[in-house]
Amino acid sequence: MHQTTTPVRQGRDFLPDDLVIDSWTALEPYFQELLQRSLVSEDGLHRWVSDLSELEAVLSEETGWRYIRMSIDTKDVEARKAFEFLVTEIDPKVAPYNDLFNRKLLEAPLLRSLTEEGYFIYLRAVRKQVEMFREANIPLQTKMQQLQQQYGAITGGMSIEHNGHTMTLQMAVNLLKDTDRDLRRSIYDTVSAERLSKADELDAIFNQLVKVRHEVAQNAGYANFRDYKFDALGRFDYGVKECIEFHGAIAAECAPLIQAIDTERKTKLKLEKLRPWDLDVDADGKVGLQPFDNEQQLIDRTIACFTEIRPSYGEYLSTMQAMGHLDLGSRLGKAPGGFNYPLYETGVPFIFMNSVGCVRDLVTMVHEGGHAVHSFLSRDLPITSFKSLPSEVAELASMGMELISLDHWHIFFDDESELKRAKKEHLSKIISVLPWVATIDSFQHWVYEHPEHTVEERDAEWSAIFKRFGSAVVDFSGLEPDVAKMWQKQLHIFEVPFYYIEYAIAQLGAIAVWRNYRDNPEQALDRYEAALSLGYTRTIGEIYAAAGIRFDFSRDYVHELMQFVWSEYNSL
Repeated sequence: MHQTTTPVRQGRDFLPDDLVIDSWTALEPYFQELLQRSLVSEDGLHRWVSDLSELEAVLSEETGWRYIRMSIDTKDVEARKAFEFLVTEIDPKVAPYNDLFNRKLLEAPLLRSLTEEGYFIYLRAVRKQVEMFREANIPLQTKMQQLQQQYGAITGGMSIEHNGHTMTLQMAVNLLKDTDRDLRRSIYDTVSAERLSKADELDAIFNQLVKVRHEVAQNAGYANFRDYKFDALGRFDYGVKECIEFHGAIAAECAPLIQAIDTERKTKLKLEKLRPWDLDVDADGKVGLQPFDNEQQLIDRTIACFTEIRPSYGEYLSTMQAMGHLDLGSRLGKAPGGFNYPLYETGVPFIFMNSVGCVRDLVTMVHEGGHAVHSFLSRDLPITSFKSLPSEVAELASMGMELISLDHWHIFFDDESELKRAKKEHLSKIISVLPWVATIDSFQHWVYEHPEHTVEERDAEWSAIFKRFGSAVVDFSGLEPDVAKMWQKQLHIFEVPFYYIEYAIAQLGAIAVWRNYRDNPEQALDRYEAALSLGYTRTIGEIYAAAGIRFDFSRDYVHELMQFVWSEYNSL
């Protein structure tokens, strides 16, 4: 094991090291000073940008820790109040200053002196933010955050009873790998019933979100929230048209592969009908794979895996472990999902997830570990905005690591047959993730193009889209109510709207990175690191080029890369 040195936060140049963010009064003088400072020299302009960056990093990290603590225990009232305080009392007061800072920067006489690498990307985003800012949207943004928090609280509290034990839904879903079909059916029905019991509440929250989001878009002069959000996400390098064309490419190129996998599964299981509770069990009737026994073993094995890829990657995770920046186990009251939260001031991110011992957890860990590697590689960029990544780049790092790590999964599996099973299972998920992403993205396009829709219309449209991208081999008959509400389990729809198509775009890039890794591992890793080290100082296309791949999601490219994956899948 490589020895690691725990990073120490650098002293601040602008804010006091002992600043406590417990009131707006504690923060406002620093906002005022930045606003009133004269920008009459090149050095002064650079210092102003640096001080603003420090303020942004401090606030971002404070928000990060409060979100993390709230997610770790959704029943912790004080943690929830601490996060809500930032959302309701601080953020609404910061938003007008951010607009004033943007305008001050763009009006600076010496703006042209910001010629260093990355400022073109930074300034184009600032100009777009100025164009979109509306003071009337500040309270609406707060309202959206509160509604999104309600979603997390409801879903975080979901559980079922099984054999006298209370289980999170993440724990329960792991039982769908059991070879007992009656048990799988029972678990599927019980989990579905728990989700459906909260469906009306979640529909009510989402109805409010759609209404508020539409109002935000109209305030900013947009026809709908979809068009507003594309600009808010900084999608400078592609648009709505390309996404819709991408949906079509996925339907054409991925659906046949998924149906072939499902047909093989149905045949091996000797089933007259392949049902949704049959999709996770091993097709050869073997027990579910268990790549680790507990949270500590997941940490140890992931560090070993990353060290084998490159020693520095293992050191990054060891540093996070030493600093207490890993919370990986599933517990009652813990928010669902998983994330890597970048902490811009410390420079060491935090990984949060809900592991229960299955292959999906292994994938989640190496995925979030890829994000963590990205955080470390970009931590020394000079300003916070350079480290704030577009998802197409962020997910390239994480999905790329999933596939790069695949050649090192022997650390998790001693048995060669189990190793092959795990790889095959993951590659089948790679093939199926693109249609699921297209389903979610296409659904959101419809939702916000039709903001006055009813709950019934929404359920019907979701069901139609689900059928378009889903497998015709899987039989959902009798489960129509469950299918109609299936979108509610995708937290992105509630919490980070339209942040999802990036997964599909980045998945293609990740496959290309993996293909390069297969050809020349060291060169591929060098390029991977070169791309990640850029943060967001270049266009997405330039960052992909630095990684030695194309920023391309045309049907021809989808076909080329999916055939590569299909060949790898069939070789196992």
